[in-house]
Amino acid sequence: MSENTSSITTVKPHFKLWVKKAEANEVTPQHPHKPFPGWVYGVLFVIFDIIVVTALEVGVSSSSTRVQLSSPTVGFGFVSKMWTDGNFVFVLNVILVALLYLMLLMLFNRFWTASIVILAVGIIVAAIEHFKVEIRYEAILPADLGFLGSNTGNMLTFIPAGAHVTILVSLGAFAALLALILVLRHFDGRKGRMIRTDNLSLNLTSRLILLLLPILVFALYCIHVSTTDSLANKFSRALGDTPSMWDSVYDAQRNGPLVAFTRQLNPKIMDKPSNYSEETMKKVAARYQKEAETINASRTNNLTDSTVVYVLSESFSDPSRVPGLKTNKDSMPNIRKIKAGTTSGLMLSSGYGGGTANLEYMGLSGLSMANFDSSLSSPYQQLVPSQHWTPTINQMWGAPANSLGYHPYESSMYSRATNYKKFGFSHFYTLTGPDVIKYQDKIDESPYVSDKSSYDSALEGIRSGKTNKFIQIITMQNHMPYHEWYENNDYTAESTTGTPLGDDEQQSIETYQKGVEITDQATQEFLNELDALDKPVTVVFYGDHLP
Repeated sequence: MSENTSSITTVKPHFKLWVKKAEANEVTPQHPHKPFPGWVYGVLFVIFDIIVVTALEVGVSSSSTRVQLSSPTVGFGFVSKMWTDGNFVFVLNVILVALLYLMLLMLFNRFWTASIVILAVGIIVAAIEHFKVEIRYEAILPADLGFLGSNTGNMLTFIPAGAHVTILVSLGAFAALLALILVLRHFDGRKGRMIRTDNLSLNLTSRLILLLLPILVFALYCIHVSTTDSLANKFSRALGDTPSMWDSVYDAQRNGPLVAFTRQLNPKIMDKPSNYSEETMKKVAARYQKEAETINASRTNNLTDSTVVYVLSESFSDPSRVPGLKTNKDSMPNIRKIKAGTTSGLMLSSGYGGGTANLEYMGLSGLSMANFDSSLSSPYQQLVPSQHWTPTINQMWGAPANSLGYHPYESSMYSRATNYKKFGFSHFYTLTGPDVIKYQDKIDESPYVSDKSSYDSALEGIRSGKTNKFIQIITMQNHMPYHEWYENNDYTAESTTGTPLGDDEQQSIETYQKGVEITDQATQEFLNELDALDKPVTVVFYGDHLP
């Protein structure tokens, strides 16, 4: 027994020394390589982070072949504008991905595992972005998360022909990155372990705290970034985020897909009134119902007794009303004559030079943008997608078959194709479908479909069937820019302020005047066609905003 005891006391100290040596140098028979120093992990963290941001940007940029209203800075320009324009939105995207990356690091407690996951997710999302932009010219939106539920199987229908090339490239890129990570992991004696302690409670507590911190920061950013003047909003804009809500692809290209996506997660719609309740709303409804009964007492006709046509005439206004500008002749004599013989006037637009969809939303819903918080810049993209039902005037005509929309441009702009279904339109005819507008003629060098073509397309819908309908027309002919599109343009303009017009101003004004004249003539012809129909038709015509 004493001999055995002696041998044990000899071995035990030797074992302790061996363990201490292993902890100090991280070299064991099982792990013969030295651990990577912390700075290596830091450098690789930044590199993998940038790779994910780059993949997402490529996803929304590689399929963008359609003509846009503006030319976004995409591709390498997404990075180069840091030193050309002082715009650091690229850094903002890197920060947001870094927060997600940190969450994974603490969740797995393994650098290499977290890196594989973040790269895999980034490449998969980039491929999905590519497919969606290619098919629908629309970036991934929060509303698309609904497909992750019962409609997951339908996602396969969005895979375009030739998708195998994108899939193979994505798989190849991921395989190369995976091989690199596995090689690095092999030579890393630490095997990427982040929190190293044998104290289980200390390990879990440290990881939980370091997991909750990036979750909290990311969540607070998503909650507040779309709220005007919030800390997150100011931080985002300080780094160069410039929301471009009219075009989800342009927005994603210009500001980064992740920034564009998070901005739409939790828009502030309006402040809840202190006295808001079911009882209050019933009182309001009763008050207006009483007013309606008084107004309608002397009426013999219903609005739905006729077909109603809304014409949103893009950028239509009266050039003669511009202060300091003299024109050689009237651009809109027909409409001026029509105005003199019917209900007409001037409209105060809440938009200037843009924001068509907001005026369109107000026209259809009767809800003024003034009622919403200033953070809500685009109801079509920030409000309507999350609503179960949106009140719009066309629904007075009953079944969706009685509501038709016509817009000779991209159906994805302002998410119109999706929203018009929610509004109760059976068809929304555009250049890109799924319902393709029939007439697409352009005038001379103009890049936009003429108003006459828009009217002709709508006329077929108005004439079809005996049922009264609601028709929505959104024209594009007079959309900016204005670059000598028209031949034989005899319009002239000059300044009366003493400061002559610049060449660009002269060209833009005279081109715009000619466009207004063409709209004036086409609108008169459209009304003549309607007059010839053996059915009552009411037309509401308005220009959405000044050019």
